Amino acid sequence: MISLARKSILHEWRRFAPAIFAIAFSGILLVVQAALAVGIFATVAVYIEKSDAELWVGFPGTPSVDQGRYISNRTESFVRMHPDVDRTEPFSWAGGVWRSRPGAGDVSVVLAGIDPRPGSLTFAHAVSPDLREKLTIPGAVLVDIADREKLGVAIGSSAEINGKTVHIAGFTEGLRGIGSINVISSLSTARHLDPSLHYSDDVAYYLVKLRAGADPARVKDALSPKGANARYQAWTAKEFGDRSTNYWLFESGMGTAFGLSSLVAVIVAIVITSQTLMAAVAASIREFATLRALGAPGSHLRSVVLQQALWVGVVGLVIAGAVSTLILWLAQLAYIPVAISVPINIACGVLVLCVAILSGFAALSQLSKADPAALLR
Repeated sequence: MISLARKSILHEWRRFAPAIFAIAFSGILLVVQAALAVGIFATVAVYIEKSDAELWVGFPGTPSVDQGRYISNRTESFVRMHPDVDRTEPFSWAGGVWRSRPGAGDVSVVLAGIDPRPGSLTFAHAVSPDLREKLTIPGAVLVDIADREKLGVAIGSSAEINGKTVHIAGFTEGLRGIGSINVISSLSTARHLDPSLHYSDDVAYYLVKLRAGADPARVKDALSPKGANARYQAWTAKEFGDRSTNYWLFESGMGTAFGLSSLVAVIVAIVITSQTLMAAVAASIREFATLRALGAPGSHLRSVVLQQALWVGVVGLVIAGAVSTLILWLAQLAYIPVAISVPINIACGVLVLCVAILSGFAALSQLSKADPAALLR
């Protein structure tokens, strides 16, 4: 029966081609949307993942790193008093209006002020020592290479942030923001560009590097004040990164939109695939009736239909895998944030096969017409 299911698809592949392409389309849409969703929302946590800090200290209850509010600069003194804290580093977070040339439209940017000294914690894995040295020059900024065309800049060119002149010292890679453009500067340059920072030493976060052998979770609990009037809170880097990603994925509404569009793709694939399989079974009804007349039990005929559905799913899955790989590779070349992982691919593959099997069960209704008596008419 397994051989019959496989050979029927090979011999009459034109009948099953629409179902195969429906499954492939569903798989492509699921994989690409999942990779886009995780990749886009993970860009929020890029500030954390690209930095070399075990702990982040910020405003209590901050849901995501991009939602941070300023905390007092006195916080640093309390944090440094813990014996397991090796060093701390401030990280400012402010908004700005970018204009690359006179008469050009304004672009909203996020201005991140970091410590430009060698060995600094902020963006330790994204900003090279050479670029950090360039940030020591007053007015020097870095932008991600993916935003180069949008901002209309090149290395050495000038622009304005909040009406003050800056010059492009270089490009970073992998620091593209979600719904915004990240501009990196030194802390002194950030305070010069943003009026809200100019008159205060308060910062959005303090990054904390622990001594060797220290337990980040234990130090985090010790640093976080208890009570309703707490002025700051500490998180481990992984905890804060997951917290930021989950906020955008599940609480912002954007994740729901991705999920609904994926659900539509699954429903469409089930409808098209089941209708195609039902049509294929109906076209082969005389052959199934002949098998019944020869003594083949109904369970074997149902097995043939389900085997056909499974083979349709497998072939569609192979096509979806090849096309998805090409699409995601092109997306990475275009600096589109996508995240490809084995768990995501396995989950999408299992879901696609489930769609094929469900379609096969829907097609079983046609077997009731496989009556041997129909061969006499």
